[in-house]
Amino acid sequence: MSRKAKLLITVLAVVSITAAFGIGWRVGRGDSPQQVPAHEHDLHPVANEQGEIEYWTCTMHPSVKMNGPGKCPICAMDLVPVRKRAPQAEREHHLQPVTNEQGEIEYWTCTMHPSVKMAGPGKCPICAMDLVPVRKGAGDATQSLTPAAANKSMFNVDPRRQQLIGVRTNPVSTRALDRTISTIGRVALDERRIVHVHTKFSGWIGKVFVDYTWQHVRKGEPLFTVYSPDLVSTQEEYLLALKAQSTLGDHPLQEVSTGARSLLDSARRRLLLWDITEDQIAKLRETGEVQKELVVHSPAEGHVTFRNAFENMRIEPGTRIYTIADHSIVWVYVEVYEQDISLVQLGQRATMAVESFSGRQFAGKVTYVEPHVMEQTRTLRVRLEFSNPDLALKPGMYAEVKLHVPSATVVAVPESAVLRTGERDIVFVDHGQGRMELRRVQLGRRAGDYYEVLRGLKLGEKIVVAGNFLIDAESKVQGVIANWEGEPQP
Repeated sequence: MSRKAKLLITVLAVVSITAAFGIGWRVGRGDSPQQVPAHEHDLHPVANEQGEIEYWTCTMHPSVKMNGPGKCPICAMDLVPVRKRAPQAEREHHLQPVTNEQGEIEYWTCTMHPSVKMAGPGKCPICAMDLVPVRKGAGDATQSLTPAAANKSMFNVDPRRQQLIGVRTNPVSTRALDRTISTIGRVALDERRIVHVHTKFSGWIGKVFVDYTWQHVRKGEPLFTVYSPDLVSTQEEYLLALKAQSTLGDHPLQEVSTGARSLLDSARRRLLLWDITEDQIAKLRETGEVQKELVVHSPAEGHVTFRNAFENMRIEPGTRIYTIADHSIVWVYVEVYEQDISLVQLGQRATMAVESFSGRQFAGKVTYVEPHVMEQTRTLRVRLEFSNPDLALKPGMYAEVKLHVPSATVVAVPESAVLRTGERDIVFVDHGQGRMELRRVQLGRRAGDYYEVLRGLKLGEKIVVAGNFLIDAESKVQGVIANWEGEPQP
């Protein structure tokens, strides 16, 4: 035998051993026959109690055809059986009308695939949804379905699968959406309750009764005494006019008596204009003695926030001697963001809490809204008024303020029921028996954990409030999004 012949025999032997080893390894690995794509001559129909199975396929890839159950080689989804269909004449022969208490049933069909017509109840061979009856005289199957069932936004999620993924539904209802605006406030003095103490004449301060800042004074309480030559001369004029009135008041000449009364009234009016009280004038009339120093009393109740009164100090009409602030009512300034400006109204109710009095709530209201937005912070300043009878609120305090925005009763859904994609807001409506509908909604304002629904839902409709993301994934798998994109907005 030549050398070339020996080499050829050796190569053929190696090829034969390799082929034999490959076949043995494949058999030993235990590959199931259903994983091998079925060819037309290999598809042997299999009969079971629901009918003869022609082959197994994937709902997402109908081109896949297998001899038995298993996984799709493309997407790994479970394969579904495709049953052998009888000829048209035979199928029509088997569609025997069935009568029940609601009327004669002509055939059973799928809400998602109206072309499917079966003689009895069961599952859709295409999407595995429960078949629904079509009664005699109903005409086309799509006409016998509800509008929601024929909607392109419909898809199916098996009730058992819903239970596994924790899907919960609630009916759409109405509720009062009372919104609250939370912000930080700063306590300040009520500017209308700040009083400055001056004299309307020149003079010198004598004795000082209120001699330190932040001292609390009551209205009418003495502040200091003052000596003024102008005041002394005016008192003397008043006493002379009073004496002339008593002497000439009954004079037979009317001009004389009238002049005496006018002189007395003029002197008295001058004392009043200098803030001399009625009691002090009455005392001057009774005693008939000029008072060298008169007492200046507090015009208001409050705390002395400024003191400039010292003994023997000369004062002029323009000298600010005291500033007294009333703390029984305080202002609170808060800042509201631009998106909440429309919700703030005069007289609006507000509550406030401060760290110094934990657990205590102070009640107030909105008294002023500034007309300009602050450019640096893009906020609007709002002023509130709070009663402070026990002086618990101190100017300069920081506080947590809540503005309560009342609202009428509206259709509302929980926040968990809405999927906000940025381009649209959607909810899932449950029609029962595993049928779901993708629904676009138009939302109003939000209050707490609820959204106001302006359009898209009706009272009583069941919506998914838990498990939305898994339902959303299921709808995308079933191709609902693609069909739904072209639907008009509500």
